[in-house]
Parts: sequence; structure tokens; C-alpha cells
Amino acid sequence: MKLSKLFKEFYESEKARGIILLIVTIISLLLANSPIQSSYIGFWQFDVGGHSITHWINDGLMAIFFLLIGLELEREIYKGELSDIKNASFPLIGAMGGFLLPAAIFLLFNYGTATQSGAGIPMATDIAFAIGILSLLGNRIPISLKIFLTALAVIDDLIAIIVIAIFYTKTIIWTNLLIALALFSILLLLNRLKVKNLIPYLLGGIAMWYFMYNSGVHATITGVLLAFAIPFGNGDKNSTSYILQHVLHKPVAFIILPLFAIANTCIAIGADWQDGLEEANSIGIIAGLIIGKPLGIFAFAFLGASFGLCKLPEDLKWKNIIGVGLLGGIGFTMSIFITILAYEDANLINSSKIAIIIASLTAGIIGFLFLKMTLKTR
Repeated sequence: MKLSKLFKEFYESEKARGIILLIVTIISLLLANSPIQSSYIGFWQFDVGGHSITHWINDGLMAIFFLLIGLELEREIYKGELSDIKNASFPLIGAMGGFLLPAAIFLLFNYGTATQSGAGIPMATDIAFAIGILSLLGNRIPISLKIFLTALAVIDDLIAIIVIAIFYTKTIIWTNLLIALALFSILLLLNRLKVKNLIPYLLGGIAMWYFMYNSGVHATITGVLLAFAIPFGNGDKNSTSYILQHVLHKPVAFIILPLFAIANTCIAIGADWQDGLEEANSIGIIAGLIIGKPLGIFAFAFLGASFGLCKLPEDLKWKNIIGVGLLGGIGFTMSIFITILAYEDANLINSSKIAIIIASLTAGIIGFLFLKMTLKTR
């Protein structure tokens, strides 16, 4: 099996993205707990147009990240692993277990409490970190395992987007939402009329973001909707979708996601920070990511194969799926993003972020060591 040029480029970009995210997260945590703590944290809370810098990154720039996710998802559906139901069924069924079981474990500790809205936090997989760690294994990695993890994480992102749209929308202002959807319909019409120029789509996307932002539905959803309005054509390097996807790769990897990581991990860690890890919320997040993710992915994929709903690729073993399932427990970006939507209390958000970082780091290390021991040098 040969990797397509596009998949290889996507895989390499995610690898670089994961390494950068790790570096900036460490730097941000160090600065937030240094002598310049107050000025550093204060900078990210500086008011710009009635909102903090962090707010504009989370609601504005992250919409561009979701646009890239949407474009990548669209490509997977039309030309990638998700275009063939036979190939798609294996990561799809694994992903279902990877979001149902972590959420169930979280609710086991938090159901009926003020923190039950955080059930979506351990559902997510950070595709950049997961692929970044997998890539450290070099030529040990079978091609099918790379494809499985990528497809699994893309499906995971789609599920996270749906969860955000349905469960983390509190009050809807219908007039603004209908205007946003009307703009989306116009962009779909331009697509049908074979308008390939990007400018009307981008201008329409900005207007759609404004009305979505003021509707109560999280504005980042605009990025995904816009992605599916942009013409895909035959998906070659001259198509509108392809061009935009490649234009966005570097800004997202080197600017937007690092900014998100820096702004959202400037956490002042107090002397009693470990006390927060004993709370039901933190226990649910850590157990959901470290135990729920690998167990859910493996169990659902194994049962799916046993009942003939999907098939384990010939060059993989079930222990490989356990290893990738452990890497699936790296929640980071999407988990932090959902935390911000789920909670309002600053202390709860910070303790949740610490739990996410600890769980993601633990899952990444265990997953890497497990795969290193079980994968042979090729």
C-alpha cells in the first residue's frame, strides 16, 4: 500500500504541529509560574473590543482551525479512507467506542453534579499530538496504522464538532442563526453554480461567523460549514478546496494552534494544585482519557470485526489497536476547547486543564512505550 502525496503531506504537517504544541505548552506553563506570572496571565486577559485576547483566539482564530478540519474531513469523505464504507467502517466503529466509553466513565463520577456538563471533555483526541508521537516510531509503523489513527482522529473531530453544536449551545437567538444559515445556503448555491473564486466564499464565511457568533451557537461551527460550501471539484491540486487547505496548513500549525495552546495553558499552579485532581471532575477526565479511550476504541473495533461489521487490516494486529487507542487518550486541544465551553468557573476550568495535560501526557507516554515494545523494526 502506497501513501498518497496528499496524505503524506497531511501526516507530516500534523507531526510538526504536535511537536510545536508540546514546546509552546511547556513554555506557557513555565511563564505562568515565573516571576512575571501576573503580567503574563494579565496579557492574555487584556480587553480588546469588550473581550479578552484569549476569547478572540478561542472564538475567532479557532474558527479557521475548524475550517481546516472541515476541509480535511471533506477530503477524507470524497477521496480518502472515509470514501469507502469498507475501509471507513473499522476506524468509524472504533471512534464510536472512543467517545461513548470515556463519556460514560466521566458520568460515572459526575452524573447529577454541577460538573456533569463536562462529559464531552474526555471524548476528544488531539490529532496533532497523537500523530506526532506515533511518528517518533519511524519505520516501525505499518502504513495501515498511520491511516487508522488519522481516520480515527478525523472522525473524532467530527463527533466533537457535533457534540459542541448540540450540547454546548445554551441560548439560541433564532434571528441571527437563521441569517447565518441563509448565508450558508447562498454559499452552497454558489458551489452548485460552479463559482470557484474563493473571495465570495471567504467574505460570506466572515458574515456567517458574525451572525453565528451572535446567535448563541459556538462560532467555530462556521468553519466546518464553510468548508463544505467551498467547491471540492475532483479534489486535484487546482481545486478550490485543495488550494485553501494547503494555504491554511502552515498558519494553523505554526500560528493559530500555538496561540491557542499558549493562551489556554497559562495556568498558575498553586501549592495545593494536586487537591483538584482528587475531585470527581478531574478523576472523570483522567479515567476517561487514559482508560476509556483505549478500552472503548479496542472493544468496539474488536466487537465490530467479530460481528463482521468491519475488518482488521491484514498488516495489523489487535495489540496495535490497543497502542493507537492509548494515543487516542491525548485529548489536549479539543478537550481544553470543550472545557472552556462546559464550565464558567475559572478554578474549575484550570483544574480541568491540569487534569487534561496530565492525562494526555500519561496516555502519550504509555502509548508510545507500548507501541515501541510491540511493533517490530521494518
